Amino acid sequence: MSRRLTVVQLLPDLDAGGVERSTLEIASALVRAGHRAIVVSAGGRLVPQLQALGAEHVPMAIGRKSPWVLRHVQPLRRLFADERVDIVHARSRLPAWLARFALGSRPDAASPHFVTTVHGLNSPSRYSRILATGERVICVSDTVRAHVRRHYPDIDAARLQVIARGIDPADFPRASARAATAARQRIAAQWPQLGGAGPLLLLPGRGTRLKGHADALQLLAGLRRSGLDARLWMVGSRQAGRDAYVGELEGLARQLGVDDAIALTAPTDAMAEAYAASDLVLQLSRKPEAFGRTVLEALAVGRPVLGWAHGGVGELLREWQPGGAAPPFDAEALLRGAHGLLAAPPLPPVTMPDGLRAMQQATLALYERL
Repeated sequence: MSRRLTVVQLLPDLDAGGVERSTLEIASALVRAGHRAIVVSAGGRLVPQLQALGAEHVPMAIGRKSPWVLRHVQPLRRLFADERVDIVHARSRLPAWLARFALGSRPDAASPHFVTTVHGLNSPSRYSRILATGERVICVSDTVRAHVRRHYPDIDAARLQVIARGIDPADFPRASARAATAARQRIAAQWPQLGGAGPLLLLPGRGTRLKGHADALQLLAGLRRSGLDARLWMVGSRQAGRDAYVGELEGLARQLGVDDAIALTAPTDAMAEAYAASDLVLQLSRKPEAFGRTVLEALAVGRPVLGWAHGGVGELLREWQPGGAAPPFDAEALLRGAHGLLAAPPLPPVTMPDGLRAMQQATLALYERL
């Protein structure tokens, strides 16, 4: 390390999701390397975890889409100056705009360097373009880099760097048969509707229709019509402010006759156990994902993954488990794929690389080069 850096990461909140998890992972790496890590967000359930890593949190509602959000520009400018910030790393569009305003259009040599990460395949627009304007633009997959190049061809390709998201295999150890049985029993004790001898399907994802919850319910109904006593756990779907959407899903489940075989639950920090308890993990995002971390997590634990073969999920499935790639939105192909994967023998052990450490090292190296 040449000198101690102060890095500020900006994102809307610290509640749940891949962006939030990546923020914590980089904060952890910064602190371990002797740097200073500051995160600006509206807060959320992950703040205590962030602070336990040795990072600092500055509460600021920089993700609220309102003209009033501009009042945060001056506080951000003061923060960057007072804390002598070296790197400003924006991970979402509105926080990136506020950071850009705070930095000014013509930063001087003492100004922080501006880094952005494109975590998603956002619709191309002037608003979304801000994430492609960092001095360095981190793309979380080849799919994302191709998306940026296609929609913003004037952006200097040399500023784009693919740093794939990754997992720490130690956090997702392969589950033995005994561990899987015990995990299923614990899950069923908490949500009895997930008990029984039939297969358990797991759909991790926030409470938004983009995550494909309706497709999962249709798949469950098809499996049960075929005679399988399948159950479906939609972990992460029940969140504050999502009551109407959860009610919509519960209504669809009743209509399909599967309401006694599902559980819609809040996010959990025990995802390794959730994978271990399941027989098949679903990745059914209606909008192509930029990466699809759950694919790697589930495969590391030894669980097959079935998903729509587009975006980053398709990229990972083609590399790691081609049999789980279903043509996007082809419900019959999805049902055939589920039957095939549930009838197949257990996956052979997968030697998953330490993608988390590689991601952390590449990101810190990028900071230090700037």
